[in-house]
Amino acid sequence: MDPLMENVSHTYFILNGFNELGELRPLLSIPFSFMFLLSISANSLLLYVIVSQRVLHSPMYILIALLACTDLSQLFIFLPNMLLNFLFDLRGISLTGCLTQMYCNQFNGFLHSSLLVWMALDRYFAICTPLYYHNSMALPGFLKFVMPLLIRNFLLNTVTVSLAGRLFFCFRNVIDHCFCEHMALVKLACGNTSINNLMGLLTIFLIPVTDVIIITISYVIIFRSVFRSGTSGTKALNTCVTHIIIITACLVTALTAFLSYRIRNNLSPSSRIFLSTMYMLFAGCFNPIVYGLRTNEIRQQILRLLK
Repeated sequence: MDPLMENVSHTYFILNGFNELGELRPLLSIPFSFMFLLSISANSLLLYVIVSQRVLHSPMYILIALLACTDLSQLFIFLPNMLLNFLFDLRGISLTGCLTQMYCNQFNGFLHSSLLVWMALDRYFAICTPLYYHNSMALPGFLKFVMPLLIRNFLLNTVTVSLAGRLFFCFRNVIDHCFCEHMALVKLACGNTSINNLMGLLTIFLIPVTDVIIITISYVIIFRSVFRSGTSGTKALNTCVTHIIIITACLVTALTAFLSYRIRNNLSPSSRIFLSTMYMLFAGCFNPIVYGLRTNEIRQQILRLLK
């Protein structure tokens, strides 16, 4: 390495995801634009129905509405820039812009994971302790489940992004991704990045993995309670299935995307980029459709609205 480069740290980066497609790269804007419009339309309709119909103003539907909000905000954090990248070859981003995008992406993803935990707890209180459901889900009582996860998400995200911002980027300034992903940026740093790698793995364990464990325990208890109650728990079980479909799809894609950068594997760079991008887009397209089709109350309200 040129000794002069040791004193230079890049502050401007090129987002170079899917570059091997060459002249076909702009065509990626077509499926991603379709998913963008589908997600905006479906989540906006879901939000409108829940907000406008008083019959849906219960904790479970409020949590579904918040999930739709996180899906919408996730799209606007990275997808417009990505589409401009594909269509007009606008690949540049400053270090500050990169870290800001990374912080917002990660915090929104962590919030999405926490919402899935709160939805599992909502079902636990509704099915296993129905007499105390309203007390448990009242704001003062539910805050004791909300605040620890929000504080955890804020602290881990802040530390992870701050450590990335302190790195010295004296090698390449080309990020092999379509948006600023933590490990894709860290890989460009010169010097020791072991603390960044360790912090990334710790964050994965303390947020998505821990959330999966909490959710799994909640649903094991729920299913045991339902099976013990016999036929009286059939309706409650059907409600849980919708949540399980959403949780499984979201967390599997999230963990696959995170671990593909942190564990040695034979995936090509394009495959890793595709997994990371689909993790960001999949929930926004998938969640409102599943909730609209499988949740009877929401489906009835949507059909009434469309008549």
